[in-house]
Amino acid sequence: MVIKAEAKAAKKKGLLTPVAELLAPRFPDLKKKLKTADMDDNTVDFLERTVSSTLLISAGLLILGYILLMERLGFFLENDIVMFLVVAVAPLVVMPVAVFAYLMLYPEAAIIRRQREMDYEIVFAGRHITIALKSGMPLFDTFVGASTGYGAVSKEFAKIVDQVVLGVPVGQAIRDVVQYNPSKYFTRMLIQITNSLSSGADVGSSLENVLDQISKEQLISLKEYSQKLTPVVMFYMVFGIIIPTLGVVLTTVILSAMGGGGFPPIILPIVFVIVSLIQFLFLGFIESSRPKYLI
Repeated sequence: MVIKAEAKAAKKKGLLTPVAELLAPRFPDLKKKLKTADMDDNTVDFLERTVSSTLLISAGLLILGYILLMERLGFFLENDIVMFLVVAVAPLVVMPVAVFAYLMLYPEAAIIRRQREMDYEIVFAGRHITIALKSGMPLFDTFVGASTGYGAVSKEFAKIVDQVVLGVPVGQAIRDVVQYNPSKYFTRMLIQITNSLSSGADVGSSLENVLDQISKEQLISLKEYSQKLTPVVMFYMVFGIIIPTLGVVLTTVILSAMGGGGFPPIILPIVFVIVSLIQFLFLGFIESSRPKYLI
């Protein structure tokens, strides 16, 4: 069995595995991030896929960039060799580093997405457990009931149930799941359950108090978002609508008065792309910063 496992591991070793193994010590917290993001990859496998994706994406972007800059590169080659070297060589270094750094943000993005998914239904899942406990149901049975119907929260309760079924004590199973959980609300709720079990206090009452506090914090978060939204919308109106519209109109009038005959044909598409990018960034920021709760 050991020989088969070693042969299987050797067979899976790819061309970029040595590079990934060389990079792994430079990211000591990556293992914890992958577990917190609920990703099955280990550190070396994730780095190997990231390096592979970096090479492919960088190659495609570099080829496209050189095609678009071919005429300019020819001009620099004939007139300014230093500028040619800068434009031709610098992207070979900067592009792979930038792409790799961007792809390395994926675990953090997955952690944030997982946290949002858990915070969305944490209060309803907690109230389900509270009601079941007050009706006399055992704690393990309440976890079984909460392991379905509450999205990402149910997946965490299912992990606890699976460990308890395998013989792990409830308190230890809760601590194991909480250790790599990104939701502070879920962590607080389960830590309260663990403390109540250890001290012999009423789990239902203490859990109800925690849920009330979580509900109040989520309401405060929604109010803070509404207050923050007002200046953001104002900046969006100014920089995404008013300035581009008035800028194009005033520039057209000025150029016409000076006898320039209006914009060159290439300018308007560039302005359109810039305005679209600004609006996309504003709308993306508004959507990503909006808290989503069921309370």
